[in-house]
Amino acid sequence: MDTPIYVVDGARTPFLKSRNRPGPFAASDLATDVGRALLLRQPFAPTELDEVILGCAAPAPDEVNIGRVVALRIGCGYKVPGWTVMRNCASGMQALDSAIDSMRVGRSQLVLAGGVDALSRAPLLFSDAMVAWLPTGTRRRRSASVRRSSGSSSCATSRP
Repeated sequence: MDTPIYVVDGARTPFLKSRNRPGPFAASDLATDVGRALLLRQPFAPTELDEVILGCAAPAPDEVNIGRVVALRIGCGYKVPGWTVMRNCASGMQALDSAIDSMRVGRSQLVLAGGVDALSRAPLLFSDAMVAWLPTGTRRRRSASVRRSSGSSSCATSRP
């Protein structure tokens, strides 16, 4: 397809430090705030989006399909699909690539795509060998947190 595809706007949140405990914002909070701010600058309503695609390498247990969670929170309604891609450090870029592919083949014309993570809320899983190695007092806690949170979103469209 020779129709040009454009990235029409972008936004991001600042990096946050959680200070050795879960940060104040979940990844879905960050993506929702950025998505709302980005959509306020556009000449279309959230319900006009064809889909929302978010990349997230480490979603929290209560926001596994973060693309859908954010689509609903930003006001896309139940008809706009939201889905999530995971490609470790390239999840946001994969979301943009998936949006471009969707537009290139004609499935979509207007897509909100980007990446988000709040790693201080991501579960950290240990192997059985690691759990056995840990001192007895720490075996009760099978998750830990990392110290950084970040989020961003971009909007792409094939409409000139």
